[in-house]
Amino acid sequence: MGVRFEDLTVGAAPAKLTIGPVSRTDIVRYQGASGDMNPVHHDEPFAQGAGFAAPLGVGMYPAGVMHAWLAGWVGPEHVRRCRTRWRAAYFPGDTLSFEGRVTALTATDGGGECEIEATCTNQAGAVTMQGWLTARWGEPGL
Repeated sequence: MGVRFEDLTVGAAPAKLTIGPVSRTDIVRYQGASGDMNPVHHDEPFAQGAGFAAPLGVGMYPAGVMHAWLAGWVGPEHVRRCRTRWRAAYFPGDTLSFEGRVTALTATDGGGECEIEATCTNQAGAVTMQGWLTARWGEPGL
């Protein structure tokens, strides 16, 4: 169901979410589910040959976590658009924290639109990903 548009304010935020530490098994399971079997995500020598200290995580894994978390807050039926920008790699052993807040509200006849900005940071506080979500209330059938 999610929050009601009438209850939102600029600056409102869902409860922070933390996952991890992310394991190689988590990464390989995601690879199998997504079909992205790029060896840079699971093969140590390949990843090192590509210039990484270790295999890096699949970027869509935390992107999916972020947008599912935000959609759960506003109600998935209200989600109209999601965007993601990757800023830095994450690696097995990293703990990822997600924070977000409402940045804009626009009232419309019978509802409104909400813009949310979110970040994913690792345990060192480095931003690994940014995300944006647009939600809309009051459209026909909603």
